[in-house]
Formats: sequence, C-alpha cells, structure tokens
Amino acid sequence: MPRWALIVPLLALVLLVAAWLLPGRTVLLVLCGVALIGAVQAAVYHAEVVAHRVGEPFGTLVLALAVTVIEVALIVSVMLAGGPDKAALARDTIYAAVMIICNGVVGLCLLVGGLRHHEQAYRIEGASSSLAALVALATLSLVLPTFTTSSPGNTYTTAQLTFAAVASLALWAVYVFVQTVRHRDYFLPPRQPSDEASHAAPPSNALAWASFGLLLVALVAVVGLAKVLSPSIEAAVAASGAPKTVIGIAIALLVLLPETAAAVRAAHVNRLQTSFNLAYGSALASIGLTIPAVAAASVWMGLPLVLGLEAKDLVLLTLTFVVSAITLTYGRTHMMHGAVHLVIFAAFAFLALVP
Repeated sequence: MPRWALIVPLLALVLLVAAWLLPGRTVLLVLCGVALIGAVQAAVYHAEVVAHRVGEPFGTLVLALAVTVIEVALIVSVMLAGGPDKAALARDTIYAAVMIICNGVVGLCLLVGGLRHHEQAYRIEGASSSLAALVALATLSLVLPTFTTSSPGNTYTTAQLTFAAVASLALWAVYVFVQTVRHRDYFLPPRQPSDEASHAAPPSNALAWASFGLLLVALVAVVGLAKVLSPSIEAAVAASGAPKTVIGIAIALLVLLPETAAAVRAAHVNRLQTSFNLAYGSALASIGLTIPAVAAASVWMGLPLVLGLEAKDLVLLTLTFVVSAITLTYGRTHMMHGAVHLVIFAAFAFLALVP
C-alpha cells in the first residue's frame, strides 16, 4: 500500500475533527478543501483494491453502498436539526444525485471513453435492468407525489409514503440480488487484453480488509468535510443571489466525487460496464435507501416531507430517462452520447441558477 493512501484518510479525519472543534477558521477551511480532494483520491484507490479482491460487481457495490449509507445518515441528521425548513431536503438531494449521475457522471464517462477508445461496449442486459429499476424508483419517489390528491402540495399521505418506502427498498434489494447472485454475468465487464488490472494478482485478505477500513474512513471524511464546507457554500450562494437549491447540488457534487472519479477512471481504461455499475448502482442506492430512511424519520418523528418535483424538474427528469434509454439501446457507445448527456447536465445546472 502506498504511504499516501494510508496517511491521507487519517489526516483528513483529523482535519474534520479540528474543523468541528474550531469552526470558522479560514486557514482550516482551506486545509479542509485540500483534504477533501485527497480523501476522494484515497477513497477511489482503496475501493479499487477492494474491488480487485472481491471481483465485479461486488467492488462497485461496496463503494456505492458505503457512500449512500453515509449520505443517508447526513440527510436524516440535517432533517432532524432543521425541522420544517428542511422538508424538501431529501427530494432536492435525490433529484440532484440522479441528474448528476445519469447526465454528469455517465456523460463524462462516455465522452472520456469515446475520445480515447472511439467505441466502448457494455452488457445491455445489466445496463437496461439498472435503468428500468431507476425509472421506477424515481417515479414512485419524485414524480407521483406531485400528482396525488390525498394530501396537499407535493406530499404523500402516511400510507402512501409507507408504500413508496417499502417498494423502494424491495426493488433495490431485488436489484442487488440480480446483480450479485442470479445474473451476475450481466454486470461483468468484458476483459480487455490491455487491462493490466485484469491480469494483476489480487491483493491479500489482510490488505483488502485494511483498504476496506481506510475506504470507510475516507468516505466519512469526504461527507464530513462536505458538511463542514457547506456553510461557506451557503454563504457564497447567498452572496451571489442564486436559489437555495444550488446548495443541495453543490453538496451532492462533493459527496459523489469518489464515485465520479472511479467511474471516469474505469471508462478511461475501457471498462465502461464498471462505470455503469458505479453510476446507476449509486443512483439506485441513493433512492432505495434514502426514501425508507427519511420516510421512517418522517412518520416516527412527525417531520414534514416534500417529495414531488416541480414542473421544470419533471421535464428535465423525463428528458434524462428518454435519452438514457436511447443511449443504452445498442450495447455500444461513442462520444456523441456523452456530449448529449453533458448538455442535459449543463441545462440542469444552468436552470438551477436561473430557474
């Protein structure tokens, strides 16, 4: 293990604790920003070590699940602290994550892979299954609350919220079972002759467990540092006069940095299936785990919860899924697909600033 991969996560965790104990120090905030970038790189490194040991698609599932669990804990804690003012936090975070992953991350992977390899192949069976599950989960969680009539506004009744939570968790569990057990081969990338990782000897059990522990430390540091830096982001957004929804997008971008870096790196070495496993798996986990968690918090603690999207966001979400379905039709992609997704992501980001 390189020395930096051991030191950086621990140093980032120390800076996180220092930032909590000494809030508002400018120099410390700058160091936290640097540590955040280092923690992202460390998380990607340790995730790849674990993935090489356990094999695909378990490796991508480890990173997606670890990030999502920490993100869910962060959302629920902010909801508990913010009360009614944070009623739409879960919706904004999930929507931002879906748009960032399906357009920003996927688009960047397709563009980078297309520029380097001209065309890239993937398994249609695995990618289409992921997209089908994501469309269903997003519709149940973000679209239907806008059109139901049993409760006012873009909300669910308790019964409707419970159904959506159970359905989301059940569908995510079935997806994981299909991905890792029943049809694991659908999610395995084709082995490339030039892919050195496929020929290298796997790490030992001790090294894999050490990397798994350091991966968790790095991810805690990433999410914690993103939370520490969020007041500065909020102040910058307020000073610029941008809408408050930009804050959720900025925080989601920070939290998704490890998965983004790992997905783009996989596409660069012509392992697009791994990129899709990371991207769509993260989006599915974001909905499948977040909705049950916030639903439980809302029902048990009486917290208000707004889930339905507004008209503009519904149009962008529909456009994203239509284009994604076209992208995942033929089993091969090129840079044009990436350019289209990145344009949609640019429209999402621009209209968040200028609604």
